[in-house]
Amino acid sequence: MGQKTNPIGNRLGIIKGWESNWYGGEDYSENLVEDYKIRKYIHARLSKASVSRVIIERTLKLVTVTITTARPGIIIGKGGQEVDKLKEELKNITDKEVQVNIFEIKRPELDAHLVATSVARQVENRISYRRATKMAIAAAIRMNAEGIKIQVSGRLNGAEMARVETYKEGRIPLSTFRADIDYALVESHTTYGRLGIKVWIMKGEVYGKRELSPLVGLAKNETKGKARRPKARRRK
Repeated sequence: MGQKTNPIGNRLGIIKGWESNWYGGEDYSENLVEDYKIRKYIHARLSKASVSRVIIERTLKLVTVTITTARPGIIIGKGGQEVDKLKEELKNITDKEVQVNIFEIKRPELDAHLVATSVARQVENRISYRRATKMAIAAAIRMNAEGIKIQVSGRLNGAEMARVETYKEGRIPLSTFRADIDYALVESHTTYGRLGIKVWIMKGEVYGKRELSPLVGLAKNETKGKARRPKARRRK
């Protein structure tokens, strides 16, 4: 099962939280479409700001948008001008008040979406996919990742027949629910078609209770690195 399911969706409610936190009621479908439009707009407008994920929380009259990024300076702008512009633009998508929070990713080498995007952009710039994936794996291991797997599929190097190649280092226990695994799928648009790039990064194991928020796990791994197994008690 772990091989076929999205590793993030598989852990929702166990060690990972939802990226949209609100109760829809009768307006569920409208809010869902609105969330999609907000995310699509932010990723398109801030394509050079290394945006990883967009977390949306709703109350009756306020929409709180938290953007996790490796380059917060580009989003904030000089004196916070860019954030104010972004707020006004998001107000046009939703009729409610919008609050924008920015969360900095201090180790982009351990963020699956940023790693996949980096490999995709390199392949688009005609760098060998093998070189790009091996450099990404080496950088993640250097930053104390327990394991990383990158899968590239499509017409690799412009070959007539599409194929899949996988590169892996370390351990990635997909069936272990307490394993903190980050996952992302990004498409690379090349002259000979699209390539799909999937990235799995194992950051450690989570023991005990944990607040179910996407930001909590991120902050924990940024500061403490790997989660360690507690020492077993000896029997007398």
